[in-house]
Amino acid sequence: MGQMAQKIIKENKDEILKLLNTAYSEEWLAYYQYWIGAQVAKGPMRKTIADEFLEHAKEEFDHAKKVCDRIIQLGGTPVLDPEEWKKHAICRYDAPVDEFIVTLLEQNLEAERCAIGRYQQICNLCMSAKDIETFHVARHILSDELDHEQDLEDYLEDIKTSMEHMSKK
Repeated sequence: MGQMAQKIIKENKDEILKLLNTAYSEEWLAYYQYWIGAQVAKGPMRKTIADEFLEHAKEEFDHAKKVCDRIIQLGGTPVLDPEEWKKHAICRYDAPVDEFIVTLLEQNLEAERCAIGRYQQICNLCMSAKDIETFHVARHILSDELDHEQDLEDYLEDIKTSMEHMSKK
């Protein structure tokens, strides 16, 4: 990291790196949760939602890459051992033991809402630390996570509406 960048964020650098490693670990878990959910999903709209899960998985992978790059730029080290991801993550990873598409959507929705909180937390810290570059990275990812939340809510609403319509017949 350049001399000026180090000087700007000197006071909060360790806290920023800790939060970024939390987010990094959570992104890997989110990637896998989406990817494996797409593989095992069963129920209404399975194919469409599985495709959406794969798209979200790709975006979570991209987020992990961006967060990793920023950790390294700040002079930190990303979590190197996948066994450590669950220890660093605060957002949960739920194994898809119930493969019903609604359950998977609800699990992923809970994870997205946690991620939204994480990136908002990072944005807030970076603004007070005057770390504008990390703020921009986190803000971009936050925008994606907000889109993911909306996508999942829309699918849940579509399924609910379809089920209600079918029960009226």
